Amino acid sequence: MASPQDMRRVVRQSKFRHVFGQAVKNDQCYDDIRVSRVTWDSAFCAVNPKFVAIIIEASGGGAFLVLPLHKTGRIDKSYPTVCGHTGPVLDIEWCPHNDQVIASGSEDCTVMVWQIPENGLVTAMSEPVVVLEGHSKRVGIITWHPTARNVLLSAGCDNQIIIWNVGTGEAMINLEDMHPDVIYNVCWNRNGSLICTSCKDKGIRVIDPRKETIIAEKEKAHEGARPMRAIFLSDGNVLTTGFSRMSERQLALWNTSNMDEPMTVNEMDTSNGVLLPFYDPDTNVVYLCGKGDSSIRYFEITDEAPYVHFLSTFATKEPQRGMGYMPKRGLDVNKCEIARFYKLHERKCEPIVMTVPRKSDLFQDDLYPDTAGPDPALEAEDWFDGKNGDPISISLKNGYVPGKNREFKVVKKNILDSKVTKNSENSSPANKSASPTPSIKSEAKLEEILKEIKSLKDLVSSQEKRIIKLEEQMSKIAI
Repeated sequence: MASPQDMRRVVRQSKFRHVFGQAVKNDQCYDDIRVSRVTWDSAFCAVNPKFVAIIIEASGGGAFLVLPLHKTGRIDKSYPTVCGHTGPVLDIEWCPHNDQVIASGSEDCTVMVWQIPENGLVTAMSEPVVVLEGHSKRVGIITWHPTARNVLLSAGCDNQIIIWNVGTGEAMINLEDMHPDVIYNVCWNRNGSLICTSCKDKGIRVIDPRKETIIAEKEKAHEGARPMRAIFLSDGNVLTTGFSRMSERQLALWNTSNMDEPMTVNEMDTSNGVLLPFYDPDTNVVYLCGKGDSSIRYFEITDEAPYVHFLSTFATKEPQRGMGYMPKRGLDVNKCEIARFYKLHERKCEPIVMTVPRKSDLFQDDLYPDTAGPDPALEAEDWFDGKNGDPISISLKNGYVPGKNREFKVVKKNILDSKVTKNSENSSPANKSASPTPSIKSEAKLEEILKEIKSLKDLVSSQEKRIIKLEEQMSKIAI
């Protein structure tokens, strides 16, 4: 007779055995969208409980659409876009702590952070809240810190990783000379104390960004030449997708304390699309979406060999150009929905729902352990000072109710302060003791400063007028 332990193992492995995927009906898709054709291996789509954002084709620059989730059906060609970049947008990601804030990285070498109005865009948005400049080549990867407010990481084709304090607009950490070639992806661990990266040199690195040190490294994680991906699992192990020397797609699991050999390697098929992994720490299920594929494969990760258990494949006829992945708090717990994807076709975005069939109408607490909520555990300054915080969990028992988002503000004050002090330090002592009559140089400088003050005053007054105008509009709506 099977021991209770064996029985339990069978049950645990089969909880997600019957997960099935289903594309929504046509009228619940987002239609007539010109999805970006840029050759870049990012997901091109980002979703949260309020909005779906999609990188689109844009003449003369880069743009992405931001649609309220309920705005399904045909999207008018004149629908407003977020269009401040001067080159194609390569990556977008919603802030995990504010559902109205999204960051974008572009070929124009900048990262921009945007505050989307509560109910979506009414007019085109070309003014970001902040522009982060520091990369010398295009910025293809951006990812927010999972638990600290206003900490954003970007990686560019200059092989650099920059970590920003978005609240002040400053680049706080610059990881240079760690990657000899293009970085394929960067992923934070669960509390954001470490990052793991995959690189064109076929290496995987685990990095402590605040100490600026590589703490684990595997030189040839996958032998094949095509792009890899590396993500952290909640237990601290790293999961990678890549290609074998024979161009077979692989999925591998690594223990970061000894990366000589993988814990396990799964060979899959010989398709050449890059596998984008999406991981759910609550259920330990990883979903692999191949770019240019027409399927989503999913696996359960357990802590006993063979560690990676194939569950099933959701297959469709149409290949995917990109994929958005809904955070857990945006799912419908009443329908036992454990994941929702937003699949990009050439001209539309199609939600795909993954459910575990259950007969009971009661809340299934085994499917929905407490999950990461929208509140940050730390402020940016705390994290840069060396503190760590685990995600603050919420229960989904009564569904997720979004709270009121605070307006996102950038405090530029301290940047200017640091510049002023630098300038005064740089001026030579001889100058300071010079005669009180101003030199031509300082007069010109004075004029320049006065000019800048005037232009700032003009800007402030024009913004005040705009605020008054908007308040009038609001009061009309309120009436």
